[in-house]
Amino acid sequence: MDAALLLAEPEPQIRGDLERKLTDDGFHVLGAALNREALELAERARPDLVLVSEVDLCARLREGEPGRSWNRDVPVIVVGPERADALDRVRAFDRGADDYLHRPVVYPELAARIRAVLRRVAPPPAGRLQEGRLLVDRTTRSVSVGGCTVHLAGKEFELLSRLASDPRRVFTKEELLRDVWGYRALCRTRTLESHASRLRRKLAVAAGDRFVVNVWGVGYKLVE
Repeated sequence: MDAALLLAEPEPQIRGDLERKLTDDGFHVLGAALNREALELAERARPDLVLVSEVDLCARLREGEPGRSWNRDVPVIVVGPERADALDRVRAFDRGADDYLHRPVVYPELAARIRAVLRRVAPPPAGRLQEGRLLVDRTTRSVSVGGCTVHLAGKEFELLSRLASDPRRVFTKEELLRDVWGYRALCRTRTLESHASRLRRKLAVAAGDRFVVNVWGVGYKLVE
């Protein structure tokens, strides 16, 4: 893992501890104590992901500033206060956060979330994804089950491709709306549910197997 991380953390002890652990895990870490310093590093170093402790800094990264040229789409994880609640999480996602967790930081969880976000934003690999009789060819954007072609609309294919990238993992609704449709925050829409339902029906007609499993209250996975 050689991803570059920008760690914007005002508390020196916390920043130093996280820098050491992340570096030991193979990340290239850039530490910043002040928001101004963090923005300068974001522009100069072009990190692959930013860890911030302030929602306002996340918003500034997303909104950009006149004359500045950092990547406004850089993935951002907000590490909120210990007493954070659901409203704090909603506010962070509304301001453009890709993920959120609160203090005290459990390092293995933080590292896992960093890797998960980096996987989500990585360019999809070329080639084929196979799960049982289901074959998804990203190069030709074609799908077949047991050799029989299944015709999918554009977003149906993208949803299937995302689920097939890790067939037994549960993708949250928030992740899928962001990755497939580009939503920055969870909103009231039935887009995902309607596409998942159509995709499930089309695959069932061809396969007779159950693909696209709804995990109640969480999201979807490709197979049980």
